[in-house]
Amino acid sequence: MLQLLAYLHDSELVARFQRGCGLVLVEATNHSRGGTRAQTGTPGARWQGDHQDKNSNYTQKENGHAAVDRSQPQYEVKNWLLHFLFLLSAGLGHEIFYITCLPCIHWSLDPFLCRRLVNMWTVVMYVGQVMKDILKLPRPRSPPVVKLEPRVDAEYGLPSTHAMAATAISFTLLLSAPSRLQFQFEVGLLIAVTLSSLVCLSRLYTGMHSVLDVICGVFISLTLTFLTYPYWETLDRFQLTSPISPVVALFLPLLLSYTYPELDHYSTTRGDTTTILGAGAGCSIGYWVNVQLGQTFEPQEGLPVPLPALTGGALVRTFARFLVGVVAVVGTRQVVKTLSLRALYSWYSVPKSDDSARRRREIEVPSKFVTYTSVGLMNSILVNRVFLLLGLL
Repeated sequence: MLQLLAYLHDSELVARFQRGCGLVLVEATNHSRGGTRAQTGTPGARWQGDHQDKNSNYTQKENGHAAVDRSQPQYEVKNWLLHFLFLLSAGLGHEIFYITCLPCIHWSLDPFLCRRLVNMWTVVMYVGQVMKDILKLPRPRSPPVVKLEPRVDAEYGLPSTHAMAATAISFTLLLSAPSRLQFQFEVGLLIAVTLSSLVCLSRLYTGMHSVLDVICGVFISLTLTFLTYPYWETLDRFQLTSPISPVVALFLPLLLSYTYPELDHYSTTRGDTTTILGAGAGCSIGYWVNVQLGQTFEPQEGLPVPLPALTGGALVRTFARFLVGVVAVVGTRQVVKTLSLRALYSWYSVPKSDDSARRRREIEVPSKFVTYTSVGLMNSILVNRVFLLLGLL
């Protein structure tokens, strides 16, 4: 059993998958910074693989300290179709997807489904992030692996939270939708398996996780989904009707953010986890407020309802809602983030030029929590009311 686990966690297994997909490590004698094309004259395009984020120079612990990796090996892309497919699939687990596309389920389909997704996404991601920093298993080594997302290389590997989120979102939607929408379950199952599989494979292609990380991520997510499934209705009633629901929704995530496990080097996991908990808290409070105001924007009769017809007018309204909604939530994010950081820098007497102060817990946690709680409130309460004013519902 230990040999099997070691094999599944082996970096060379990931490297073989990358090579099979046309992503090949190039031995270079001179690694320069800057993300430029390497002038080599061999088939395919060779790129300097250094996309180092200024806030994430730390990569891997060595001798009890965080090592600083200031260069990445060059790589060659031989199959651009798979390259872009897997990069797009990996993007389904990043903030840009969560803050733009995921709320569209609320705006254009059914707030009920979005509420279920947000609840499970928050639980699954918190469990996955905490497990990473408790187990402390390293990510694949480079070389032999090509790493395409060095920003998160300081994080530990097991489990893959991309795999966990994709699995939770796909199967929560699949389990929740039959009571709300008319669709062929087999088609939904095929879509859920396909999307979650693409995200899982993308974590191998980008070199950020081992096969063991991905398998454990999928297994943990499925286990959490099916263990909590019998209690979803009970949670719905509490979340929407209990007078203490907004108090629990606000203070429990805030407590979990402040008590997140400490590491001996900086990692993006605490900040990312606070982001998730804040967004979940904001959405939960927003759904409770909507019930108190008597306007939830959910279909009330004739459930399950047919899927909306894809007419030209419907597509135009959907696209308009997407633009207005994204401007609202992204604008909220930028404004609240800026104001919260200014207030915290002033409170702790930190120079405005000190970007590294954002990593301190007393600044990172409240700033991110307030920012994304505001984003959740905007998404769940205000955006649909803006649609009503603009005649987009």
